[in-house]
Amino acid sequence: MELLTFSGLAFTGIRCLYKHHSLLKKYMPKRNLFSISCSYGDVVDLFVPSSAQVFDGKIIYCVAPAMGHNKDSHPECHLRVPSIVGALDNMKLTPKFRGSEIFELQNFRPATVDDIASVHAKAYVVGLEKAMDQASEQGLIFIEGSGPTYATPTTFQDSLVAAGAGISLVDSVVAASKIGKDPPTGFALIRPPGHHAVPKGPLGFCVFGNIAVAARYAQRFHGLKRVFIIDFDVHHGNGTNDAFYDDPDVFFLSTHQDGSYPGTGKIDQIGNLNGEGATLNLPLPGGSGDIAMRTVFDEVIVPCAQRFKPDIILVSAGYDGHVLDPLASLQFTTATYYTLASNIKQLAKDLCGGRCIFFLEGGYNLDSLSNSVADTFRAFLDEPSLASEVDNPDILYEEPSSKVKQAIQRVKHIHSL
Repeated sequence: MELLTFSGLAFTGIRCLYKHHSLLKKYMPKRNLFSISCSYGDVVDLFVPSSAQVFDGKIIYCVAPAMGHNKDSHPECHLRVPSIVGALDNMKLTPKFRGSEIFELQNFRPATVDDIASVHAKAYVVGLEKAMDQASEQGLIFIEGSGPTYATPTTFQDSLVAAGAGISLVDSVVAASKIGKDPPTGFALIRPPGHHAVPKGPLGFCVFGNIAVAARYAQRFHGLKRVFIIDFDVHHGNGTNDAFYDDPDVFFLSTHQDGSYPGTGKIDQIGNLNGEGATLNLPLPGGSGDIAMRTVFDEVIVPCAQRFKPDIILVSAGYDGHVLDPLASLQFTTATYYTLASNIKQLAKDLCGGRCIFFLEGGYNLDSLSNSVADTFRAFLDEPSLASEVDNPDILYEEPSSKVKQAIQRVKHIHSL
């Protein structure tokens, strides 16, 4: 296999096949320009729906499945988002069945290179774009030296579309919050995921830091100075962590399985310089489940958010902590994710005018991923959970409650909670 390098990154070329072009065409975003004045006083071009379409709804979501970004048998594959969309349709959680309660934002713009460069080194962004020629020749290249992050000829554009979906949801949710007191909750059903992508390059299946780009965009174009990011993926969001480690205006809070990939997110990593105290990492022992997460929310997430006083809450929603997921060993359930979604939505309503957007991160068992996202939608709709119909309590085992308590007490001590 040929090894390619640019900007300090290693690229390995191999051959693959491409499928499902009909789905790619179906989900390509259409351009629908709409100009509004942002809080800085400048007129900017935004891709937002009309007030009649979304301001009275409860959910606004984008779909960016990146069908061309695929490696057969890879856990982060092209089937993930279509599986979710299919489940939402089967469970009648789409605009076709719910009318104005749920809105799918289809006319959104891809992110620009400048948007991405607000978080990532421009050399990396430009270098990845140039690497698409090599990807076209080879079929598929690895863009991370250790191998798990790959690129195909469509990866650069797919990644711009994914980041653009998050940006456009920020525009829509913020616009709705200026009209009414209860704006819809956003959900970016996107890939490639983003929370591992570090400022200098890709990592751990992630290409661009979608949530980090959206956070910077909310600050720069909407004047939402204080951004609270909750990351409940089973793996530490090291890329988001690094992007804001010195920044006192972005509070990054990550819960993740202790010792899991990529080995970062230690409990004493709390930020640096002016950003000291604005990063909270809570590694949970393997086997932690619903009880642990409910306790973490009440005793850690809520007091942190209340003290920080955010202008918007962004969520790295990774569903790979599910007990059925193959890449980790927590034992969250569909019910865990329902409760998290419901509680985070209420937290946003209490603290920042309801401005809240979820970003899809991990989740590699297609059934548990789809069911959990569907129940997240039910939480946003204030409807009862259907977790009891899909969760199997017989496969759960006793949580390591004493270790969980020790971790929570230590993080509370470090952060004076």
